[in-house]
Amino acid sequence: MLLLSRQDIKKVFSILDAVEADKEAFTLVADGKCDMPLRTNIPAPKYDGCFLFMPAYAEELNTAALKTVNIFPHNIDNGLPSSPAQVLLIDGKTGIVTAILDGTYVTQLRTGASSGAAFELLAKKTCRIGALIGTGGQAATQLEAMIAVRKLEEVRVYDLNYERTAIFAKQMQEELQSYGTRIIPVSSSDEAIDDADLLITVTPSSKPVFDGTKIKKGCTISCVGAYQHHMQEMDPAILPRASKIYFDSREAVLSESGDILIPLEKGIITEDDFTGDIGNVIKGELIGRENDDEIIVYETVGVGAQDLVTAKIIYEKAIKAGVGTQWN
Repeated sequence: MLLLSRQDIKKVFSILDAVEADKEAFTLVADGKCDMPLRTNIPAPKYDGCFLFMPAYAEELNTAALKTVNIFPHNIDNGLPSSPAQVLLIDGKTGIVTAILDGTYVTQLRTGASSGAAFELLAKKTCRIGALIGTGGQAATQLEAMIAVRKLEEVRVYDLNYERTAIFAKQMQEELQSYGTRIIPVSSSDEAIDDADLLITVTPSSKPVFDGTKIKKGCTISCVGAYQHHMQEMDPAILPRASKIYFDSREAVLSESGDILIPLEKGIITEDDFTGDIGNVIKGELIGRENDDEIIVYETVGVGAQDLVTAKIIYEKAIKAGVGTQWN
């Protein structure tokens, strides 16, 4: 069995590799070729956290995977990951675990890449300004995915804690300097989204984190953080303005995400307003962006197929490169 740390993974796998892996995963989902029971969610209310267990099996890839990812948002205040995780990669022919991967980093990669895939497929070809709301454990790869698929002049970053936002922006400016994008901390959500072509929200908020009436025409929005019914990052005012509403998985979103469930319950939108899954765009079965004025919304809660495909490709690259630690 191969043990793969964050540093091991970084040696063989990039954010653009992750975007391609997610696109393969979303195609499997669209084709119904990945068995993904809805994740098991065990709340830990004492710490405002929860334990999540995400299995997946793709017969045609002869691969299964199980991810444990535990969401503890207060960890960030103690310098700990807010979503510690491990991924077990399993040989579909024998049932033997072939690798254990740093699931925190795999989650960061595949979650960031989900927004990256959405922007690659749905955003305007020419974008200048990005906005990122949230600076927690998933934010760095969200930011890198955004600037990896669209060449941006600047990205404005906002979080409730400005000091933390400034530290994050400075660190990201140093780590991602090769992209040539200015990464700027701002003190309000309105300042972040002003004239933004791309917007990512990645917070555990239970109330909207931006004003949907102030989003400009042509913006593509990826909402990432609302993985439970009570969570709602997205201002529902954006939904009637949106030309298209896409999901990573309609089934998963409609079982979990307050961003969509709450507006449905309030009658702000109906299921007739949904465009479909992004995998169907990849396959050419659904139309993506049709003009530069469309506002397009992408809601993602994450699915096990992403972990499976991402872990499988990382494992194959690591074996080829001789990277990782063998545990016999």
